[in-house]
Amino acid sequence: MINEVELLMLAQDADNQENIRKEIQAKLNIPPSSTMTYKLIKRSLDARRKPIMSQLKFMVYIDEPMVLNPNSFIDDLPDVSNQKSVIVIGAGPAGLFAAIKLIELGLKPIIFERGKDVENRKFDVSNINRNINVNTESNWCFGEGGAGTYSDGKLYTRSTKRGDVNSILDLFIAHGANPEIAVEAHAHIGTDKLPTIISNIRHTIIRHGGEVHFYTKIIDIVVEKDKVVELIDGDNNRHHADAYILATGHSATDIYELFNRKQFAMEQKSFAMGFRIEHPQALIDSIQYKLPVRPNYLPAASYSLVQQVNNRGVFSFCMCPGGIIVPASTHENQLVVNGMSNSQRNSPYANAGIVVSVESSDVRGLNNDHALAGLHFQQEIEHKAWLAGGKSLVAPAQRLTDFVNNKISQNLPKCSYNPGLLSSNLSAIYPEFITQRLKEALVLFNQKMRGFYTNEAVLVGVESRTSSPIRILRDAVTLSHVQFSNLFPAGEGAGYAGGIVSSAIDGQRCAEHASLYINTSNTK
Repeated sequence: MINEVELLMLAQDADNQENIRKEIQAKLNIPPSSTMTYKLIKRSLDARRKPIMSQLKFMVYIDEPMVLNPNSFIDDLPDVSNQKSVIVIGAGPAGLFAAIKLIELGLKPIIFERGKDVENRKFDVSNINRNINVNTESNWCFGEGGAGTYSDGKLYTRSTKRGDVNSILDLFIAHGANPEIAVEAHAHIGTDKLPTIISNIRHTIIRHGGEVHFYTKIIDIVVEKDKVVELIDGDNNRHHADAYILATGHSATDIYELFNRKQFAMEQKSFAMGFRIEHPQALIDSIQYKLPVRPNYLPAASYSLVQQVNNRGVFSFCMCPGGIIVPASTHENQLVVNGMSNSQRNSPYANAGIVVSVESSDVRGLNNDHALAGLHFQQEIEHKAWLAGGKSLVAPAQRLTDFVNNKISQNLPKCSYNPGLLSSNLSAIYPEFITQRLKEALVLFNQKMRGFYTNEAVLVGVESRTSSPIRILRDAVTLSHVQFSNLFPAGEGAGYAGGIVSSAIDGQRCAEHASLYINTSNTK
């Protein structure tokens, strides 16, 4: 017999296996003569209760063997060296997980990535963090693994397709991720762990006959009637395949410009912009746990905030407990920041994006009929931030209460942002429809988290890459581009995902539809 059982236990006792076994036996009334094994399938923390409790869900096997997660299917993948091919543009989560799915479906993935492999990409990331220079092809956003590889590795998603989410987590585990990610309510791999896992995924693709090419930037897409016929890279090499998956991420602005020049269908979409906010982690812990000092059995506390201000959402984004703020610029003369945490989440700081929704109507002054209007608005703000920081990767910053009260900070608190901060008037970077909503929401957030509104907190600018400002249009049924039957826009850059897991899921779906397209074409 197999049963699911939920337990509510004191947080400090949540790893006591003897107590867990006794509680399961009592709750299911299991007789002493029966054999019982169990495995944890979900865990979350309820800090609203006092004392703080852990909510645990187990799969319990009574008088039958435990079923383990089947990760061995990776070794059973076919060799696709000589099979029909699909070119995948981009080696972020959408591209990598599309490639694995293509192999599973008997097709050969050929990945073209403009940036470097994770082993070499880390040096460019390090240079940016030391305020040396931005390699426009290899940085926090471009390179193997995409933006998430060096900015946290959070595996949250609002997707309701739990089966798909579990398959993504299982693939991460099979390539070296801690199995705990399958049970945590807010799974997190960590920037220190994710590069090795991404490298392992690449080796799986190559071992089964796929190809991965770095330093290969696609600069043109050649079409005839309703199909893509070839791609041209920066060295003028031409590449052909049976189908194409476009998974370039939300910062590949050259792809959007290419689509615009060629009049390939795309449209503006809403996105969000604001600042990174950083508090001492100990302060966030005390607010969330209502304890003077966080005990060792509790993780660094996180938060999620949302507030409607003048009919527009203001919300926290990509919250990083025990994390740091990092420079995420991809081009010269711009400044973008992001947040990340290592697996231990042991930094003394907590940071999050605090952002305001930006709609198409907000950028009417920037040629609103143009598909790139939102992108141009984003670029203008990032350039302003670069100027405000002194034309470098030093970030403009302001204490929280000073920002709300329109006061230049005379000094700034210690901050995790390594290139450094420059006291600035952050209100001058954004238009009033953003800054005014931010100011009102930051005060109102204090009603939800008493102590959040404090001069110990610092705002760092700008957080502008929450998602793509553009959606590349695709058919809702076939997932192919509305003009080209063998081109499948995927993931965050295409405007259909937001984060590692949802991008990976979308990449898998596009791979399935590319396979269906190839198989259908062969039968005609």
